[in-house]
Amino acid sequence: MSVNEQIILAKRPQGMPDESDFTFEEQPLPVPQAGEVLVRTVYLSVDPYMRGRMSDAKSYAKPYEVGQVIAGGAVGQVMESTDPTYREGDFVAGTWGWQRFAAVRTGTLRKVNPDLAPVSTALGVLGMTGLTAYFGLLDIGQPKEGETVVISGAAGAVGMIVGQIAKIKGTRVIGIAGSEEKTKYLTEKLGYDAAINYQTEDLASALAEACPNGVDVYFDNVGGEVSDAVLHLINKNARIPICGQIALYNLEKPDTGPRIQSLLLTNTALMKGFLVGDYASRYNEALHELAEWLRDGKIQYAEHIVDGFEKTIEAFLGLFSGENLGKQLVKVSEGQS
Repeated sequence: MSVNEQIILAKRPQGMPDESDFTFEEQPLPVPQAGEVLVRTVYLSVDPYMRGRMSDAKSYAKPYEVGQVIAGGAVGQVMESTDPTYREGDFVAGTWGWQRFAAVRTGTLRKVNPDLAPVSTALGVLGMTGLTAYFGLLDIGQPKEGETVVISGAAGAVGMIVGQIAKIKGTRVIGIAGSEEKTKYLTEKLGYDAAINYQTEDLASALAEACPNGVDVYFDNVGGEVSDAVLHLINKNARIPICGQIALYNLEKPDTGPRIQSLLLTNTALMKGFLVGDYASRYNEALHELAEWLRDGKIQYAEHIVDGFEKTIEAFLGLFSGENLGKQLVKVSEGQS
């Protein structure tokens, strides 16, 4: 191909994004300069955090610029290289985002071993998803054997890995998800001790039944009313890693909810937000352990793969209606061995 197709942020969404906020554009195929490789995208990632970057509100990451390609995780295959450490055919992971091809500086890439696991896992369990689960739970949550761990968004890409690591650490694990399919997956496939469907069950009473000894660790992926219900059950010295707040991302006005400071104070609890990038110096440590758990069958993963670059926006919007079980990916092309 001599043409590169890209997805551009056309305007900043108001509330829930829709397809009019994006445009597809064609550009000439990029030419790699010194220290770059030309990469053909095989898989790209769509993630809830991207919604925040589409806003111009101050946050932990620079907002996307209107008129520019949506940046995000991708796995691709090297087509042409100016760097002798990268050869044609190598699989690589990076953040060149929503486009079919990219010229990428090799210093921003990591090689992906297709013999270790499917290359798609470099965007999931053996990528930022797994790293987020690993550091959020183990560094902040610090689960101890016999404790109760509750996870919201438990059937999402991060949540399902968190729960399995918590089981490895000997805890009792309760997941909160939004469908019967997902709750069955958590208990029957992943070994969660209980799972609650917040769409059909009374959350407060279901949580009280599932957590008779309270909550020691709450891994918060969603915020909103789900988190309000969990926080009323926290134990003394509870730990609450805040990973995401997907229930709030599309609100046009700030959310108002219960004031939780007294709950934190009286229980001497820790609530801490975190960014996985802050743990970059420890990525190799975590990826090594995650790969061992995966190889030994202690961790399983699920991927919700949408086939076709033209369906990227549809896949992204599906995140906010809970369509995905596990990591949401778009397959752009076939990798070639």
